Amino acid sequence: MPDHIHMVLRIPPKFSVAMVVGYLKGKSAIQIHRQLFGVKKGFTEKHFWSRGYCVSTVGLDEEIVRAYIRNQEQQDRQNALDFGDS
Repeated sequence: MPDHIHMVLRIPPKFSVAMVVGYLKGKSAIQIHRQLFGVKKGFTEKHFWSRGYCVSTVGLDEEIVRAYIRNQEQQDRQNALDFGDS
């Protein structure tokens, strides 16, 4: 799957993982839309990143990450069908 990203982050305990991931996904999606598509505003109802993410505190096996990514792609397709996003 050529269109995915692996990131390793160190998040201080005072921040929640969900907050940090949501912030990164939200701000980066806006920036990418601005730079690549020339969109200045109106980002609601647009989808760029998949809905999920994978988190581990210590020692996650690479094969587990690969399995997660494969399953996430399948889950995204199912979500698109369930929510009418084609």
